[in-house]
Amino acid sequence: MRKLALSDEILMKIEKPARYIGGEVNSVMKTRGIPIRFAMCFPDVMEIGMSHLGIQILYDMFNKREDVWCERVYSPWTDLHKIMKEEQIPLFALESQDPIKEFDFLGITLQYEMCYTNILQILDLSGIHVYNRDRDENEPIVIGGGPCTYNPEPIADFFDIFYIGEGETVYDDLLDLYKECKASGKSRLEFLELAAEIPGLYVPMFYDVTYKEDGTIQSFVPDNSHAKPTIQKQVVMDMTGATYPEKPVVPFIKATQDRVVLEIQRGCIRGCRFCQAGMLYRPTRERDVNKLKEYARVMLKNTGHEEISLSSLSSSDYQELEELVTFLIEEFKDQSINISLPSLRIDAFSLDVMSKVQDVKKSSLTFAPEAGSQRMRNVINKGLTEEDILGGAGQAFEGGWNKVKLYFMLGLPNETEEDMKEIARLADRVARRYYEIPKEQRHGKCQITASSSFFVPKPFTPFQWAPMCHAEEYIRRASIVKHEFQEQLNRKSLKYNWHEADVTVLEGVFARGDRRVGKVIEEAYRLGCLFDSWSESFDNDLWMKAFENTGVDLDFYTMRTRDLDEIFPWDFIDIGVTKEFMKREWERANQGIVTPNCRQGCSGCGAGRYKGGVCVESKN
Repeated sequence: MRKLALSDEILMKIEKPARYIGGEVNSVMKTRGIPIRFAMCFPDVMEIGMSHLGIQILYDMFNKREDVWCERVYSPWTDLHKIMKEEQIPLFALESQDPIKEFDFLGITLQYEMCYTNILQILDLSGIHVYNRDRDENEPIVIGGGPCTYNPEPIADFFDIFYIGEGETVYDDLLDLYKECKASGKSRLEFLELAAEIPGLYVPMFYDVTYKEDGTIQSFVPDNSHAKPTIQKQVVMDMTGATYPEKPVVPFIKATQDRVVLEIQRGCIRGCRFCQAGMLYRPTRERDVNKLKEYARVMLKNTGHEEISLSSLSSSDYQELEELVTFLIEEFKDQSINISLPSLRIDAFSLDVMSKVQDVKKSSLTFAPEAGSQRMRNVINKGLTEEDILGGAGQAFEGGWNKVKLYFMLGLPNETEEDMKEIARLADRVARRYYEIPKEQRHGKCQITASSSFFVPKPFTPFQWAPMCHAEEYIRRASIVKHEFQEQLNRKSLKYNWHEADVTVLEGVFARGDRRVGKVIEEAYRLGCLFDSWSESFDNDLWMKAFENTGVDLDFYTMRTRDLDEIFPWDFIDIGVTKEFMKREWERANQGIVTPNCRQGCSGCGAGRYKGGVCVESKN
């Protein structure tokens, strides 16, 4: 019987004790004598971390090895954080309940920028030195992976290694190397030097940064002979043959995504200029439909879940979608399995698919035009006309839906007041399309909910050169849109809400920040910032104090339009898509010119070098 790390007394007085006890269905238990112990961490609460597919894949892949025991760890919520600090209880892994400090590796998934103070919480509660340079031979190797590693510099000083790219490729090489180094008695430094030679692995302490007088980067070069000047992104080209978890862990409490997830493809053929994922995960690679059918059967059986979700950046672009959805409906029609299709485009085909999967319960439909005016949709390369939007909405309404969610962005490059107002007018035209249906065929009133987030320029996008707005300016723009909503004919059917502006500005600093931002994050944690992605815990005043205390200029990272020849903190990473392509797209954005998607014609982004996926489809 496992001894729990927390006493019954503690478990009884904290929120959701099931977050911390482990022992769930399909969790992996092994013996303690295994050569490599890996603590896989998602720096947020368990119910969010459990829903992360990347961790599920790596947890399964690592535990298939006899010489590795991979366990899970999540950020303790604020109530337990306080108790662990007061009573000096070390942070522990769920499966064995052993302290994290005893592990060989601590792997941290970097999914969004606002989790950065939680990384410091994990290190602090584990008793691991915050800075990589201070760690000794007895502390775990701290490794980061996930989308935020494509600009790891704001948190570079806290990590030993960053894994750049998809985890299925070189992790085995790293684990084999560690086992060899451990057996031959090599030091921590010797191991990191050899790790730096593995493609896709970035060891930040082996690089030196200098700055110009204006604060921009002068040079970024390796200062260790083992480190490479350029780190190549790791890409899985054979998605069908890649490992996939058939027995994902089923939590005791409801996770954010309490369902079986089928990843149908990676990448996206669309080239939205604000979208980082659409550039990072090029080229688009599909999984074989027969393999997905097999996974669906096995995973539903192994988990008992009653819902299956098809995961992709743009599901409607998966070429076998109709076949897969038809199979899922037929195969599981007697089991009341719900099928979830996020990220569909608004077209007849998608609505037909939606009708099939939602013929019982017509829940709301989500469309993301991102901009209200056609001019702005061309600037961002959305590839959607008003005709597409109204046509899609019309078909949805005729199919029995009466609730539509519309997602927009505010603060995009070249945005005018007229563009902002068009958000409200477009929502009104969608409502108007509903009321064109004869009264006897309608399903009550329609509800159109429009939401706007505020634009954040991300690395490796054509908008990486763009400036942001101050928080006050974002709010001003949102109030223009809100006022315009009140002027619309169908305002009773319309609802408008917007994202928090302060959080957006901070996200912008971390997205394009350099190493100097790390001291702000450390200071913010010291002041008490934690769970910054949660509105109830976010404290902007504390963050502003952290910037003030460290003397770091927030506007330098957010408000500047970057020069085309500026060296970015992330320029040492090669994602396959070239900077020249990004520059071309930035210029086309400023001219409002649309670039076709990958299946309409190759735009020469550079991802063709991987010789697979969508880049070779037409050549087969």
